[in-house]
Amino acid sequence: MEKQIINNAKLGKNVKIYNFVNIYGCEIGDNTKIGSFVEIRESVKIGKNCKIQAFAFLPQGVILEDEVFVGPHACFTNDKIPRATVKGKLKEIGKDWKPETTIVRKGASIGANATILGGITIGENSIVGAGSVVTKDVPDNVIVAGNPAKVIGKVKE
Repeated sequence: MEKQIINNAKLGKNVKIYNFVNIYGCEIGDNTKIGSFVEIRESVKIGKNCKIQAFAFLPQGVILEDEVFVGPHACFTNDKIPRATVKGKLKEIGKDWKPETTIVRKGASIGANATILGGITIGENSIVGAGSVVTKDVPDNVIVAGNPAKVIGKVKE
């Protein structure tokens, strides 16, 4: 049985990938760990020293800078108004729509089961609480939680 599907991915030094993953056409930086059952789609860029926990989903358009933590079952989206079809035909990337870019800045942490909508930026060293739904940009060095996620505190070094 196939344990990993890794297709056209650029992997840095000492990248650790656990079994049962799907990784396509992305870039993963040095010393990054990818947990079991993770899916990373085309054009995703992951920096150095990141941890992506089990069952996370990263679609096209996601950029993780260095030292980012993504908790288990975290889900990123890349289309705020998703539709399967356009005028009765299946949507195609590049033809009918362009994935929105989502950036997670250096040192940020995304909690378990968080949902991150497309087209936003999560600030440097910020923390997204477990189960949160992030619908707008998150400033640097804050803690956000809830649905929709709101600032509930500041990150103290």
